[in-house]
Amino acid sequence: MALFEDLKIFTGNAHPALAADVCSYLGISLGKLDAYKFVNDNTFVQIKENVRERDVFLIQPIAAPVNDHLMELLIMIDAAKRASSGRITVVVPFYAYGRSDKKDQPRVPITARLIANLFEVSGADRVLTVDLHAGQIQGFFNIPLDELSAVGMLAKHFKERNVPNLVVAATDVGGGKHARNTARFLDAPIALVEKMRIGNEDRVEAINLIGDVQGKNVLIVDDEIGTGGTVVATAKTLVEHGARDIYCYATHAIYAGSATKVLEQSPIKEIVVTDTLPLSEEARGTKTKTVSVASLLGEAIHRIHSGLSVGAMFDQ
Repeated sequence: MALFEDLKIFTGNAHPALAADVCSYLGISLGKLDAYKFVNDNTFVQIKENVRERDVFLIQPIAAPVNDHLMELLIMIDAAKRASSGRITVVVPFYAYGRSDKKDQPRVPITARLIANLFEVSGADRVLTVDLHAGQIQGFFNIPLDELSAVGMLAKHFKERNVPNLVVAATDVGGGKHARNTARFLDAPIALVEKMRIGNEDRVEAINLIGDVQGKNVLIVDDEIGTGGTVVATAKTLVEHGARDIYCYATHAIYAGSATKVLEQSPIKEIVVTDTLPLSEEARGTKTKTVSVASLLGEAIHRIHSGLSVGAMFDQ
């Protein structure tokens, strides 16, 4: 039996196609909501349906333009709160500012924590997200947070390719967990590329390889692809150490700046990402393919609404 009346799902302008696919999985209609900017650049949101005591889910990845979509989401939360929603769950498939999760330089902010505070102050009751950049971000919240993982979905997709003589490679020490979970699913060994990020610039230098990739096919796994610098630097290092075909699977396709061009010119044979962020046909290029997380999010929403275990989704 549901904990709250009627499940209601709304979305802003960041990624309406994903919200529509989630609703299709659940067999319900997407809620009606207006979200736009006035000529003075102020954002306006109005929920066009009754949500009093309803179980409301707001789907909005913090996609580019990041600050606009973040502000739109905060205003959506406030609108739902003031409309007397029974419970408000913020569904953030991609959590921006995830790299700002600690003070690694003097006098810098921990923006990932600030975003968590903003969600809570705006009136969110819980958060649902996918593959945070760092697990410690979970601890920034004083409200329940469910972190889903697309690792199993992506690993299953790759397993169907039946690539022989495989090694799973992590782009850095922080990505070791992703690589380990993927390697366990694929029954493959792991390699680790040590990298060095140059200042605050989006430039990465791969400086060392741990593991044997000589004559092996390699699957690079990461939580996100930003400018493409990290995965391309990793791929080049693998090639230098004798790797054969190189694939790359990642959850979030940010594809900032000239990422598409960089990836297209790289030694990576194929790139597979999820649709946690919108990605145009042009940005995909010829190498990138997309798998949907709509069923993953839809099932989690169903379980949260019905009071069932979300963790049980990953028991297998």
